[in-house]
Amino acid sequence: MAEQIPLYPVRSAAAAASCKRAAYFSAAGPGPGAERSSRYQLEDESAHLDEMPLMMSEEGFENDESDYHKLPRARILRRKRGLEWFVCGGWKFLCTSCCDWLINICQRKKELKARTVWLGYPEKCEEKHPRNSIKNQKYNVFTFIPGVLYEQFKFFLNLYFLVVSCSQFVPALKIGYLYTYWAPLGFVLAVTIMREAIDEFRRFQRDKEVNSQLYSKLTVRGSCFIRTDQLDGETDWKLKVAVSCTQRLPALGDLFSINAYVYAQKPQLDIHSFEGTFTREDSDPPIHESLSIENTLWASTVVASGTIIGVVIYTGKETRSVMNTSNPKSKVGLLDLELNQLTKALFLALVALSVVMVTLQGFSGPWYRSLFRFLLLFSYIIPISLRVNLDMGKAAYGWMIMRDENIPGTVVRTSTIPEELGRLVYLLTDKTGTLTRNEMVFKRLHLGTVSYGTDTMDEIQNQLMNSYSQTQSQTSGNNASSTPPRKAQSSAPKVRKSVSSRVHEAVKAVALCHNVTPVYEARGAAGETEFAEADQDFSDDNRTYQASSPDEVALVQWTESVGLTLVNRDLTSMQLRTPSGQILTYCILQTFPFTSESKRMGVIVRDESTAEITFYMKGADVAMSTVVQYNDWLEEECGNMAREGLRTLVVAKRALTDEQYQDFENRYNQAKLSIHDRTLKVAAVVESLEREMELLCLTGVEDQLQTDVRPTLEMLRNAGLKIWMLTGDKLETATCIAKSSHLVSRMQDTHVFRPVTSRGEAHLELNAFRRKHDCALVISGDSLEVCLKYYEHEFVELACQCPAVVCCRCTPTQKAHIVRLLQQHTGRRTCAIGDGGNDVSMIQAADCGIGIEGKEGRQASLAADFSVSQFKHIGRLLVVHGRSSYKRSAALSQFVMHRGLIISTMQAVFSSVFYFASVPLYQGFLMVGYATVYTMFPVFSLVLDQDVKPEMAMLYPELYKDLTKGRSLSCKTFLVWVLISIYQGGILMFGALVLFESEFVHVVAISFTALVLTELLMVALTVRTWHWLMAVAELLSLGCYVASLAFLNQYFDVPFIMTVTFVWKVSAITVVSCLPLYVLKYLKRKLSPPSYSKLSS
Repeated sequence: MAEQIPLYPVRSAAAAASCKRAAYFSAAGPGPGAERSSRYQLEDESAHLDEMPLMMSEEGFENDESDYHKLPRARILRRKRGLEWFVCGGWKFLCTSCCDWLINICQRKKELKARTVWLGYPEKCEEKHPRNSIKNQKYNVFTFIPGVLYEQFKFFLNLYFLVVSCSQFVPALKIGYLYTYWAPLGFVLAVTIMREAIDEFRRFQRDKEVNSQLYSKLTVRGSCFIRTDQLDGETDWKLKVAVSCTQRLPALGDLFSINAYVYAQKPQLDIHSFEGTFTREDSDPPIHESLSIENTLWASTVVASGTIIGVVIYTGKETRSVMNTSNPKSKVGLLDLELNQLTKALFLALVALSVVMVTLQGFSGPWYRSLFRFLLLFSYIIPISLRVNLDMGKAAYGWMIMRDENIPGTVVRTSTIPEELGRLVYLLTDKTGTLTRNEMVFKRLHLGTVSYGTDTMDEIQNQLMNSYSQTQSQTSGNNASSTPPRKAQSSAPKVRKSVSSRVHEAVKAVALCHNVTPVYEARGAAGETEFAEADQDFSDDNRTYQASSPDEVALVQWTESVGLTLVNRDLTSMQLRTPSGQILTYCILQTFPFTSESKRMGVIVRDESTAEITFYMKGADVAMSTVVQYNDWLEEECGNMAREGLRTLVVAKRALTDEQYQDFENRYNQAKLSIHDRTLKVAAVVESLEREMELLCLTGVEDQLQTDVRPTLEMLRNAGLKIWMLTGDKLETATCIAKSSHLVSRMQDTHVFRPVTSRGEAHLELNAFRRKHDCALVISGDSLEVCLKYYEHEFVELACQCPAVVCCRCTPTQKAHIVRLLQQHTGRRTCAIGDGGNDVSMIQAADCGIGIEGKEGRQASLAADFSVSQFKHIGRLLVVHGRSSYKRSAALSQFVMHRGLIISTMQAVFSSVFYFASVPLYQGFLMVGYATVYTMFPVFSLVLDQDVKPEMAMLYPELYKDLTKGRSLSCKTFLVWVLISIYQGGILMFGALVLFESEFVHVVAISFTALVLTELLMVALTVRTWHWLMAVAELLSLGCYVASLAFLNQYFDVPFIMTVTFVWKVSAITVVSCLPLYVLKYLKRKLSPPSYSKLSS
């Protein structure tokens, strides 16, 4: 895939150093060193010296690595030095740095410090905290006008016309009426200010709506579940625990009577950690309780169950969610930047033409005054109406998008960049709630020799019913006979069991091994929390399940559907209801929660009826394959389910005697009291149980995708977009969704980037990745951070060549950083799509942000440039509306420039003929009318033009690829229009001079009338698909001009324009100026038709 991309060896000593490294691994013997050696041995032996990206010395591995982390970036910066660097953009960098420095001086941020918050005594707080509100507005009352004017006049076009308009206040430079210059400029500024004011007011209303929401809840049991999908993208419900000493208070009001405070660390970005202490001073001795992430509820999270009372520690800008969110910025489309460059080119042509005119004058008299007058005479080369037409066109595109019945609910929130939808190359999407619905459905149960799908679940239900009926009859006959079979089972686990008993054991294990809690809603009022327990409805219809993972809920819901129902659970026990209605009670002895390191969870329970102790465990196949007994089917079936897009879990169990459990409990409690290496010691004790476990079953759960996600992603890929998935979810889940959504095709290889923590490991893994060809990349946020620290340029180069990239465990800040990296290293346009609060930074950083309104709320959609209701609408939004917006704006802008160039050419010819006099050809209302009522409506009607029908654009998304090359508005097309303008302007002016009578006023009448007719005919020549409004605009403009001739006696000889001579002269000049272009267009369409014309035919 990337053999041609060197990883820039620092020096040739890397060869010897790499050999030392290999020798170090080979000499390491068994252990971590040997394991790492076997992992990379094949790659390292075949690696050529030139392929080594780093200085592979043992110092570089073992000692301080800070000397290396900026090497790739430094190599890029060393390419340009001195004057070349300054000319090629260094001046802009210096100006930006100076502005940033001034802003930092004016807006010095307050230093973040740790704080102490007293319960019930706000007056004891020494520091003032930020206002607890969010703000997505770009401006305030004082910065609105200056900010909007700056955003307008930073474009050369508007700044140029401001200077030209101001020059008309100087009598020596005045050429025409003031309104001919100030009216268009004022109209542009008025439209812009009005549009920005409307957008800003909408942002204010959205912020006000969000800031009006408050927290006011309490829990009785000392714990609650929260949803963090708006913060980190995970749909798992997190269990949060209250401070234990506060749970012993008699009443809620006692919280304000105790003398206690919370000491918390200073605000920081990390959303996965917190350090603090809770201290109560009015007890003897004082109570000190440590606080961790389990005791926190960050802003932007949702209390999913129960109610809470909390102490506010961080507010406003100091909350984790706001610190991980970037400030909103004013986005500028690529088309606007390209037009800005063309405007500068036109200005250089304007200066050159004026200098030529003054030179041909012989620099006689006050030549500098003549130079400036020529600059004003030819100022229409740069048309002020370009800004007006483009802004009105953008508004029209937004209106069309919101009125499209095929994408209902779509909202255009930023009306300045609709053309960006047609220039996108990289599409960065969230997973949770964007590609998926967050709805898990149980699909498959595999027992090794038999597999059950959705169509055979009734068989499981029947076998479970028979098994429990037999067990109940045996238990009623002899209650004491349950222990010997358990011992027999423990000593001889390989005795073949019947299918019915295996199904029974599998379903029971799934029903017991989880962290799900059934919840019953109270019938009383919402505020009556103290009496809620006594007034609950325990019926099946009123039961809902809470868990830290949607997979867990799907599994428990499945066991309920086949007859084994979880009806109650607390911290020490859980109850199951059998198909016959019998209640089975299990005592929870130990719970081992799921972690990203262990990739499994377990529970030890005691059956209250039989006193049997059983250790159940489930987890990912990579984690469970080493702890279960030998089998020949697990690996193969896991692969089959993964290819179907199912999320697999391996379920196993181990029966324990009372002696075995007591021994484990003693060692486990002792490990938990350790001060040093507590985590490692606890894990070692738990692993002592995870041996030779009995494999029960393999489950497959499907995460329901959004409607038409697969065809939409397929369409976008065919359109040439490279799709990256950035999610805060686990690696296994992200990989599974990438395959099931066809983001990664089934036949495509996937390279899972191994976890790396140092520069050396990143080097080895990057070299392994370089040898992969045409494979999708899956990488975690931590590994990504290490790679970007040392090898930013090289990693991005490699990743950009992948057909798809999946980044998992990403923080909101990392998502935005990835977007900026793609913008900086590729120069391509990016689009970010998300639905949660954790996607806001990414959406705001991208060139085009799209928010989806879903179950996670509206925070992303409100901060986005475009808001859609479903992911499938993005396909039409891009390939239809994005395409048409860009093509229309490109045609419109070039035609407006043509309209200015042609009249400037006529002015140049006129001045040349009349001894290079700086006298205007047309004055007053003729110039204003030419740019407005005479030609504005036909030219603006180009926003209705389309090269292909929307249905054809959806059917052939490959047409979108041409847009990213920018061929609709390029130097080539610009030069073509310049040549057309010069040709037509010369024909119109020379023709009028040749055919005019004895009076100069006839030249004005003939040339201006032919000019208006030429513009109307050129619009007809440019149109590809006629709309009835286009014909109306043509006829209306022609009618306005003909009607106004009777009132233009100040400029025209009215009796002359009523003669046949005037008509035939105008007709002859118009035909000569337009007919050759019609012939050339016809020949081009015949000899070299564009791709879209082939589809249209």
